[in-house]
Amino acid sequence: MGDAVRLSSLDASFLYMETPEMPMHVGSLSLFQLPDGYTGDYFEAFKAQIEDRLDAVPMLRKKLSRTLLDLDHPSWIDDEQFDINRHIFRGSLPEPRDMATLRRIVGWMHAKLLNRARPLWEFYVFENLPGNRVGLYAKLHHALIDGGAGVALSQIVYDLTPNPAPRAKVAKAGEPEGTGGKSKKKGRAREVAASVMNTYANLWQRPFDKEAAASPVSLKRTGKTDFGSTVLDHVVDQVEVGMKTVANLPAMLKTAGSVLPGLLDVSKLKELPKLIPPSTPFNKAISSERAFGTATLSIKRAKAVAKAAGGKLNDVVLALASGILRRHLLSIGALPDKPLVAMVPISLREEGNSDTNNQAFAMSCPIATHIADPKERLTAIIADSVQAKSVVSPLKDFIPNFTNASVLGAPMAMQIGSLLYGRSGLSDVLPPSANVIVSNVPGPPIPLYAAGATMLHLWPVSIPAHGMSINITVQGYQDQLEVGVIAGANIFPDVQPLADMMAEELAALERAFETAKAA
Repeated sequence: MGDAVRLSSLDASFLYMETPEMPMHVGSLSLFQLPDGYTGDYFEAFKAQIEDRLDAVPMLRKKLSRTLLDLDHPSWIDDEQFDINRHIFRGSLPEPRDMATLRRIVGWMHAKLLNRARPLWEFYVFENLPGNRVGLYAKLHHALIDGGAGVALSQIVYDLTPNPAPRAKVAKAGEPEGTGGKSKKKGRAREVAASVMNTYANLWQRPFDKEAAASPVSLKRTGKTDFGSTVLDHVVDQVEVGMKTVANLPAMLKTAGSVLPGLLDVSKLKELPKLIPPSTPFNKAISSERAFGTATLSIKRAKAVAKAAGGKLNDVVLALASGILRRHLLSIGALPDKPLVAMVPISLREEGNSDTNNQAFAMSCPIATHIADPKERLTAIIADSVQAKSVVSPLKDFIPNFTNASVLGAPMAMQIGSLLYGRSGLSDVLPPSANVIVSNVPGPPIPLYAAGATMLHLWPVSIPAHGMSINITVQGYQDQLEVGVIAGANIFPDVQPLADMMAEELAALERAFETAKAA
């Protein structure tokens, strides 16, 4: 069995935030077209494909291993009883087996927690859909992966052709050392401790070494989860975080020096109230049930609007979310005078980085729901988005320095805090940190295939939260914007009407910017 791989503070935080009412997994719903005259068993074909390619993503065979009393972050360890039949299931839809039924079932399944005794992912295959189609619902825990690292998983599910050539097997790593008994374990612990002490000494001898700052810092760990190893590895983590912080301190001070004048600019301070979200009927605690809706829009049409408005595709996505939420709040007589504020996830992942961990944070952006005119609304969103990015962008370089900061005992405290926050109803009375989560995830511009079937749609299924009961995520695929809207069913029993409004809002923006003919 391989050494344990300890989760970063950011990855582990998704475990601590999880409660029965707020599962922290992300997913997708794909729709496939089977070849004409297909007579095989697609479920078995798909399962065989995944099993054959699992070695390409070793994390899919790893499960969680907690530390004693949850003193520190858990680790990923090999699941020696891994069984693919516990992860890929044949789904069944009742009549009429249509998209409405599939969406309802996916909403129900997305509300269920993943089993932490196993690797944290599941696939469900729904066969016999109308038109010789197949549905695939996938869910993976956010502690395991974020949108950027999804590329690695996509490569074992999807192909570029219907009948790809057999893939070369990935060579497995050699078996780790494990035959030396207690003496070898003690020797390794001494080696780690000595490494920490030497590094700690060097830290203070060369605190601002530019070469040290430029080179990656990675200290040895014991790779064990017993009490002594947990404490030792925690010390290693703190030294490593300290090294990175000190080495990057000049750059951090430079960044602070460039950001603070802008933050303290009197002309900009008047904009701060816009970042305080107003209270709405959907900023409440959510239940353990979900409602899920989908829509498909044209990327070409959305980009034409963005170009005419002088903004980005992300701005148009925010405007679409703004439009449907404004209409919903108007319909129930609850539209605030202030603009709603969206939480917008931002990736810190560098190009080419496919590590299966989370490398992201978020910015807050007003979405101008108080403005009736679609053109003025998008123009305001573009201006607010530029300002939000100007504040956040300088912070992106040194935020990763703190993703491994931790305190012994914090995991247990955070889990208790998350449970109390959800069960106490505090999110019903405290001001929300944001009103809605809106995310735009780039996707493949080319057609994809799985086990010989052609993928027609790829709708994202994300995470609503206490105080932010609705999540609107957009995923690109070919020339389509695939929209996934998910919410707590106690607040939004049916979100499909909201998803359907996305197309109407895009048409309204096209009319406002006169892009319909150009698209």
